Amino acid sequence: MTFQPSFRERIVLYALLTSLTSISIDALLPGLRQIGAEVGVQPPLSTQHIISLFIFGMAFGELLLGPLCDAIGRKRALVLGLGVYALGTMIAMLAGSLEMVIFGRFLQGIGVSGPKIATRAMIRDQFEGDQMARVMSFMFTLFILVPMLAPSLAQGIIAAFGWRSIFAVYLAVAAMLGLWLVLRQPETLPADRRISLRPRLLLSNGRRILSSRRVVLLIVATGLVFGAQLLYLSTAADLFLDAYGIGQTFPLYFAMLATGIGLASFLNAKLVQRFGAERMAHHGFIGLALAGLAMLATAAVWAGRPPLFLLMVLGFAAFFAIGVLFGNLNAMAMRSLGAVAGLGASLIASGSSLIATLFAVVLGAFYDGTVLNLSAGFFLAGGGALVLSRIALRSDASPVEAIR
Repeated sequence: MTFQPSFRERIVLYALLTSLTSISIDALLPGLRQIGAEVGVQPPLSTQHIISLFIFGMAFGELLLGPLCDAIGRKRALVLGLGVYALGTMIAMLAGSLEMVIFGRFLQGIGVSGPKIATRAMIRDQFEGDQMARVMSFMFTLFILVPMLAPSLAQGIIAAFGWRSIFAVYLAVAAMLGLWLVLRQPETLPADRRISLRPRLLLSNGRRILSSRRVVLLIVATGLVFGAQLLYLSTAADLFLDAYGIGQTFPLYFAMLATGIGLASFLNAKLVQRFGAERMAHHGFIGLALAGLAMLATAAVWAGRPPLFLLMVLGFAAFFAIGVLFGNLNAMAMRSLGAVAGLGASLIASGSSLIATLFAVVLGAFYDGTVLNLSAGFFLAGGGALVLSRIALRSDASPVEAIR
């Protein structure tokens, strides 16, 4: 008997699977200083690398698990990713040095790419066009509840049981989602549509995808937007403490800014079929660039430390713009992929993750206890992605034909 879950259940499951990436980043933020104090920090490594090298691992995992999605099916690739994630989680949980924590996080990043890639491919299997953008926006609306709640809940867990307990939570969440997937989610890629996992075939299809100027430019644009968010995630705990003396209540401020992404994703899901993903994304780019420019101006006036109220208002505006962009950018980039959705999602996610990591690491190196580098990051990401997207959307939008 073939079981078909409801639309609502599918979206909730996809959102929670995708949120494993966010949980793996946001829930650990309150514990970064505790990790550094317990295991020690020796340059060139720092606790910032616990976040950035997780994303770096994710970029490698996306290259591996995307083709697997097309070859063995979405469910099997996703379960494999969860297994690697669990291995990395246990290594980090038992680590006695920062190097081993980071190695475990790198493996976590590889593994978490399974849920990230497979859910996108599942959505592409079932939806198209602006409807796909609408589904992704609904998914991100649920997904954003995680960064709103995770740091606050994690802070209490860390205070009671230490930073290693967060990795135990990661294991439990991964096991629960894996069981739900296996029992309730049917495979969305029929056997007759799968693409053999042969190096020559992968290279040929990959070349076809990357020969699309539209796809490549949208990958870079997505990477810049993701990089602005990653820059914030890597420096937020330090920024709020160094510039404003906010430590224990940091999760509250983090959640307030995260509501900008959630509200935008919810509104985008309602509006995208009326106005279209491309038009919504255009306004999102402009909003992000303007928020960054305004933040730069206030930073210049107040020696890099504008009043907290202004930082929160402008930060909310920036994250509202990012919330508009996430669902639309992914849908716009995936639109031309069709039969190579798994490999295409892999290349899009991996490429954008690598660009985001580079963007965040380079700008993060200029962190000086002020909002200057974060402001510059928002402005450069919004302005650069706007230019790239305009060029991309004038390019050929023909579907990429798969070689089987």
